[in-house]
Amino acid sequence: MGTIKAPPLDEQLCFDLYAASRAVIAAYRPGLAQLGITYPQYLVLIVLWEHESCTVRDLAAQLRLDHGTLTPLLKRMEAGGLVERRRDNADERFVVVSLADKGDSLRRHAEAIHCDMVERLGLATGEFEELQATLRTLTARVSPTRSESGAGLMRSAADPDD
Repeated sequence: MGTIKAPPLDEQLCFDLYAASRAVIAAYRPGLAQLGITYPQYLVLIVLWEHESCTVRDLAAQLRLDHGTLTPLLKRMEAGGLVERRRDNADERFVVVSLADKGDSLRRHAEAIHCDMVERLGLATGEFEELQATLRTLTARVSPTRSESGAGLMRSAADPDD
């Protein structure tokens, strides 16, 4: 074998982030299952609870997902009565996603889910805020810039929705 030795798994930051992400998502699962939704669906609902409606493109940008991942998720959510999708009246190349009654009715559970997870993490408020700030900084540092990825929150006629 080669003479270059890779650092062991317990020295890999990528693994720590991966393991932590899987553990946190798994901790959400029981509460979300009671509501009949998955973690990715919950993230979509959080954005829509904040904004009421947005284009598929804007939703993808906020969730850092590509259209190929988001579109099937939205189709399942629409079939389940959580969201509605329609063509934008101003520009039919764009699809607008909004809350359906069932999705809106789950909003009342959002604060309890958030508080339960904060408590389950066992972090003091300052530790929670520091961890969140560190993760956001890390994400920003390793994410491609808008010019590199072509992503952004502004609409572009050159990149309509599905």
